[in-house]
Amino acid sequence: MKSIGQIIDQQKHPDRPKNLSQEFQVYGVYLAEELGDTKHYSLYIKLAKQYSRGLLDQALTYAKGYTSAKSKAKVFMWRLKQLRETSTQDL
Repeated sequence: MKSIGQIIDQQKHPDRPKNLSQEFQVYGVYLAEELGDTKHYSLYIKLAKQYSRGLLDQALTYAKGYTSAKSKAKVFMWRLKQLRETSTQDL
């Protein structure tokens, strides 16, 4: 039987950033791993710092529900752009 620590270590990606001290950094890593785009951790960390959580959650939900996509990351970015445009038009 494996310990909890061993299971968590197996689940982590080897290139995952190690020094996550802020909440937005953790959320950025979460976004990258959910979208399967672990090569671009820094991009998602920047997005998590720059944009509201509600906007990112809506785009993530849309991308995860888009099952026929070859790249969920591209769908996420496209949807985020749409949501940002509609939110600026509402102001």
